[in-house]
Amino acid sequence: MAGAENNNIPPAAGDNLSERIDQASRSQELADPDVGLGTIDRVINRLVEAIGVVVLVTIVATIFVNAFGRYAFNAHLLWAEELVLLLLPWLAMTGTFLAVRRGTMIRIDFFFDHLPRTLRTPLALAGYAICIAMLVFLGVISTRFVLLFGADPSPYLDLPTGWSTAALAIGGFAAASAFLAILVREFSALLRPEQ
Repeated sequence: MAGAENNNIPPAAGDNLSERIDQASRSQELADPDVGLGTIDRVINRLVEAIGVVVLVTIVATIFVNAFGRYAFNAHLLWAEELVLLLLPWLAMTGTFLAVRRGTMIRIDFFFDHLPRTLRTPLALAGYAICIAMLVFLGVISTRFVLLFGADPSPYLDLPTGWSTAALAIGGFAAASAFLAILVREFSALLRPEQ
């Protein structure tokens, strides 16, 4: 029980934990996530980031205009929900791709960190391989779906539904390639002699 009591010790005078957490997260949010990358990698990340921002702004603006019109004028855009639903896969896949490339995918390392060092690297490589397989599977299934049903028009906007589903195919293959680059880099580091 002595260990449990130590967790309840209040911070020292002038030591405000919430301020320290806020400062740490603020500096992380404002830092350039692509520091140290080559020009091509930075351009790829910025391009995908710009696509994600345009999609997010379009979604937020559509929802805002629709809600404002509904409550201010008792009129709404019939196609607003459809547009948002068509754009969401693009937002999700741009975020997934960038998270993989920047190493910010959410993961729980508690058990991993308690494993012997000799097991960590092979398990990490196996984890990357599983992620690659899953994302390639998503890309293949999504491609098949687009080929079968992609020409079907959406009800209000009359856009091909494949336009939206293509995000899952493109994003799946793109994120898989990003994981593959990590896997190759990590595996190559294993083969290089320690310096």
